[in-house]
Amino acid sequence: MSVNESGLDRVVRVVVGLVLMGMAATGKVGAWGWIGVVPLITGLAGFCPAYKLFGFSTCPLKK
Repeated sequence: MSVNESGLDRVVRVVVGLVLMGMAATGKVGAWGWIGVVPLITGLAGFCPAYKLFGFSTCPLKK
């Protein structure tokens, strides 16, 4: 599995995932907030299956 997310993309995903899960845990949003697990995991792994499916990457090319 290769990395297909840039550093900024990964940071944003982790932050969004944590915020959504925190809001779900405190009752600010409904159970749908637990979907934050998805961006959290993809951000930590550096790999997004949807990017792979559509042939997209935010990771800079290595020369």
